[in-house]
Amino acid sequence: MKYLFQGDSITDCGRGNYEDPYATGRGYVRLLEAELMAMDGDCKVQNGGVSGNRVTSLLARWKKDCLNLKPDVLTILIGVNDVWHELGENHCGVAPALFEEVYRILLRETKTALPETRIILMSAYLTHGTATDQLWDTFYGEVKTRRETARRLAEEFGLEYVDLQQAFDEAEKKFPARHWTVDGVHPTAAGHWLIAQAWKNCVTPFQTQGKTL
Repeated sequence: MKYLFQGDSITDCGRGNYEDPYATGRGYVRLLEAELMAMDGDCKVQNGGVSGNRVTSLLARWKKDCLNLKPDVLTILIGVNDVWHELGENHCGVAPALFEEVYRILLRETKTALPETRIILMSAYLTHGTATDQLWDTFYGEVKTRRETARRLAEEFGLEYVDLQQAFDEAEKKFPARHWTVDGVHPTAAGHWLIAQAWKNCVTPFQTQGKTL
């Protein structure tokens, strides 16, 4: 069973060698790799996250870094940079309509090329922090728009959806935002654990070689 995780720096998390999808970094993908491989001797976990990526970045490398790898289970987490890069100095974000159009292309191409691949969409999220507080209302509102797009696309294509914003909101009832993210975007170790747990809650019914994850 081959698992591929795609996204930005949250998924990347220091994996270093972008030519090696088996370099899984030190974040939630690494946590899931340890557990999945302990349960399944034939399991392979690959990380396709690239720091700074937007949905348009995924499109540019999708055939090489996704379709050619032929994953059995594909997970996508994208959207925060599509907002953040517009709010920063470079103004190179991806507008909501284009975000949806490109995301839909990715999903359509994947479903066509890999019809048996199970696809899981994880939502973009924010917490309060040094990177988010100054423009909180705008930042949160725009990320919410991308989150709703991901949910709508999951419904359209019949995919599973993991609401990470809900997971972080619930977690903040126990500990403050700084416990879960470094800056409002990038997870702490606890935040990566939280993402891994949310993913596991989604894939629990998945059967692989007679085992339930």
